[in-house]
Amino acid sequence: MTTIECNLQGLKARISSACSRAGRHEDEVVLLAVSKTFGPDAVRQALAAGQRCFGENYVQEGVEKILALRDASVASMPMEWHCIGPLQSNKTRLVAAHFDWVQSVDRLKIAERLSEQRPDHLPPLQVCLQVNVDGGLTKAGVTPDALPALAQAVAGLPRLKLRGLMCIPEPAEGFDAQRAVFEQARAVFDRLNAAGFALDTLSMGMSDDLEAAVAAGSTMVRVGRAVFGGRPAKLTSPA
Repeated sequence: MTTIECNLQGLKARISSACSRAGRHEDEVVLLAVSKTFGPDAVRQALAAGQRCFGENYVQEGVEKILALRDASVASMPMEWHCIGPLQSNKTRLVAAHFDWVQSVDRLKIAERLSEQRPDHLPPLQVCLQVNVDGGLTKAGVTPDALPALAQAVAGLPRLKLRGLMCIPEPAEGFDAQRAVFEQARAVFDRLNAAGFALDTLSMGMSDDLEAAVAAGSTMVRVGRAVFGGRPAKLTSPA
């Protein structure tokens, strides 16, 4: 058994335990393995252990891995690639052509470019809006007040499918403090659904705080270090 396989088993046990404590089924939470700065061989090890969903922060690096691993994505168990890092306008065409999901949309301009550039032969690009729930000055994301208007505009764009929200709050000490911030994101998510958006994805929680995120209602946790270990230097320049 490889180290990555062992890590995945341990991580899935954490998610299962967190779901049990929250009165949820473990199938309600998707594990997104964040493979940024790790090469195709590490991803292949995760694939061999049954992991299919991968997140990339750097667009060019992600595209290189997607192309290198194209042979591994078989029809019966296709790989799913998520762009989760800040997205610049000059990289939207690459993302639209190669990724399945984008979780970091926080401007209408970016969404419009993704919609225009998504190839017709591909299914709609799955989109999450990044929301800055705690006002962190160093964090990207649309404010909760501006979110409904952005969601309405993005939901009307062709070649995109609005799926939900993503957040990366500032680090908080302790389970209760972590959960309190995630509950803010859940409240925004619930308000959008009450307004008729029918969202199904709330992407929040990472290696150090996934238990609190699951307790608050996360449907997808983004985990890198607990899967792949400490990060090497990035493979390419940032997106």
